[in-house]
Amino acid sequence: MNDTLGSWKRTHYCGDLRADHIGDKVCIMGWVQRRRDHGGLIFIDLRDRTGIVQLALDPDRDPEAHTKADRVRNEWVIAAIGTVSHRPEGTVNPKMKTGEVEIEISELRILNQAKTPPFMLDEYTDVAENLRLKYRYLDLRRPTVQRCLMMRHQVTRTVRNYLDEQGFLDIETPVLTKSTPEGARDYLVPSRVSPGQFYALPQSPQLFKQLLMVSGFDRYAQIVKCFRDEDLRADRQPEFTQIDCEMSFVDRDDVMDIMEAMIARVFKETINVELSLPMPRMAYAEAIDRYGVDNPDLRFDLELVEITDIVRGCGFKVFADVAGSGGMVKAINVKGGSGLSRKELDDLTGFVANYGAKGLAWVKMTADGWQSPIAKFFQPEELRAIEQALGAAEGDLLLFVADKPATTNQALGRLRQHLGQKLDLVKKGDFRFVWITDFPLLEWDEEQKRHVAVHHPFTAPLDEDIPLLDSDPGKVRAKAYDLVLNGSEIGGGSIRIHDQAIQQRMFNLLGIDDEEAQLKFGFLLDALSYGAPPHGGIAFGLDRLTMILAGTDSIRDVIAFPKTQKATCLLSEAPGEVDPVQLRDLGIRLAARAKS
Repeated sequence: MNDTLGSWKRTHYCGDLRADHIGDKVCIMGWVQRRRDHGGLIFIDLRDRTGIVQLALDPDRDPEAHTKADRVRNEWVIAAIGTVSHRPEGTVNPKMKTGEVEIEISELRILNQAKTPPFMLDEYTDVAENLRLKYRYLDLRRPTVQRCLMMRHQVTRTVRNYLDEQGFLDIETPVLTKSTPEGARDYLVPSRVSPGQFYALPQSPQLFKQLLMVSGFDRYAQIVKCFRDEDLRADRQPEFTQIDCEMSFVDRDDVMDIMEAMIARVFKETINVELSLPMPRMAYAEAIDRYGVDNPDLRFDLELVEITDIVRGCGFKVFADVAGSGGMVKAINVKGGSGLSRKELDDLTGFVANYGAKGLAWVKMTADGWQSPIAKFFQPEELRAIEQALGAAEGDLLLFVADKPATTNQALGRLRQHLGQKLDLVKKGDFRFVWITDFPLLEWDEEQKRHVAVHHPFTAPLDEDIPLLDSDPGKVRAKAYDLVLNGSEIGGGSIRIHDQAIQQRMFNLLGIDDEEAQLKFGFLLDALSYGAPPHGGIAFGLDRLTMILAGTDSIRDVIAFPKTQKATCLLSEAPGEVDPVQLRDLGIRLAARAKS
C-alpha cells in the first residue's frame, strides 16, 4: 500500500537546491530518475520539472527510509525529508545545476508506483515520434520536452506583459462562428437546435476583432486558438495558437513598430538575445526579384540574378526560346560549389521539378573555363557577360532556371533555401528578420477564372492604387506586411478596409455579388456604415515562434498534446466514432462507406 502525503508540504523544487541551502531541512517530491545501491548506501536521483537532485539514504540514519528506498524503481513517485549537505569530495558533478549538493534523507514516503515505461524518459534516447505521442504524458516528463513547454510559457507571459503595457485589452472572441469563404476548409460543428445548419470553428478572429475596432476598443489582443482543415506538415497543426492584435487610428508603420518591439522583448526575455531595431523592410517585388520567394532567409547571400537579356539571342535554344516568349532566365552562384557530384546535381534538378521547373542547367567554373553540357552553345562574349553578372570565379557552381517568371522565381528561390541548409551556409544562433511589404492585393486563379485575395478580402489597397481596382486589379498593391525570420513567416497582417463602399467593391472583384456579400458578410458591411475607424492588425503564430526560440524542427515539440500529420491524436484516439443517438439528435445520417 502506498503512503499518503499527510501533513507534508513541499519546501523546494529539486532543481533549485544549491550550496546556499547546505544545512537546511527540506521536503521535496518528484519522480525517481534512477536508483543506485553502493554497498549499503542508496542514492536516488529525484526529478521534477526544474531538474534533478541526488538523495542519499544511509541505513544507520533511518532504517525505515532505507528499506523503502530499496524497493523504489524508476518513475515511482516519492516524497522525502532531509538535510542538504555538500557532496563528498570527488563526487561533485559540475554538469548538474545541483551537482554540489545532495540531501541526507531522514524520512521517505512512496506516494505511487509505476509500470516500466515503454521508452527511457531522458533527453538522450531517440524515440519514434508515434510512440512518444501515444504516451505523451510520459514524453512530457522528458527534460527536453518540458523545456519547450516552459519556453512557451515564457513567450506568452512576456507577450501579455508587453501588450498590457502598450494599452491592449485582452478580449475573447467566439469559438462557434459562421463559415465564410476565401480561406482554408473550415471545421464545421452541426447545430442541434437548428437542424441542417452549422457553426464553423474560427480560422482567425478576423471579423470580430474588426468589429471591436468599430466598437471603440482601439487596442485589442488575444492569445487564441484557431482551426484550419488543411494538409499538414512539420510546422502546421489543425488547431494552432495565434498572438492576435488589432489597433485603431494607425498606419502600417505604427503596427510594425509596436510589434517588432514586442518580438525584441520576447527574444531578450526568453533566450537573452538583443535584436537590432528597427528591423529591415523590403517590398514584395524586391524580395521576389532577389530571393525568388516572399519569405527570404537572409542568413546567407546566394541571390538570384536575372540574365534574360544576355541570353535572348544565344545558341542555347532552351534559354533563347524562354527569353523570346516573355519568360525569365535566372541563376544563382554557389560559391565554391563546383565539387558537387553529378548525382547531387541530378538531385537538385529533381528538387526544382517539384516547383514546376522543366530543368536545371549547371556550370562548373574551372581553371579552363566552363565545364557544362551547355557551354558549347554560347559565344565567348556571352560567357563573359554571364560570368560578370554572377561574379563567377574558379571553383564556383552556377545554376540556371528558365521558365515563366513565377516558376523561375519560385523554383530557384526554393532551391536557394534548400542549398542554404544542405551546404551549411546558415550560422546557428543567427536570427535575421525582415518585414515584407506591398504585397499584391489580388492574384489570378486560372482554375476559377477570377481574382482571389492574396491575404483575405478585408485587406486595404494602397491609397495610390485604388484607381486601379477597376482598370487593372492585378497591379493593385496591399497595405499588407509579413514578418519573416530565417525564411519562416512568423507573423502577418494588414491595414483593413474601413470604408463600406471600398469593401463592397472588393467583394465584387472577388466574384462575390451584392446579394452574396450581404448574406455572408452583411453584419460587417452594416458595421462599417456606423463610423468605422481606420484600423489594422497582425497575428503571430505562437507555435512557430516558440519552435524557433526552442531550436526544434517541429511545432509538435512545443504543443502539449499535438496532432499527427493525419490530424489524429494518438493519445486519445481522436477523431473517433460517436453514439448513433448523438447523430440522430443532430439530424445527421452517415453515408455508407465504400467497400474496399
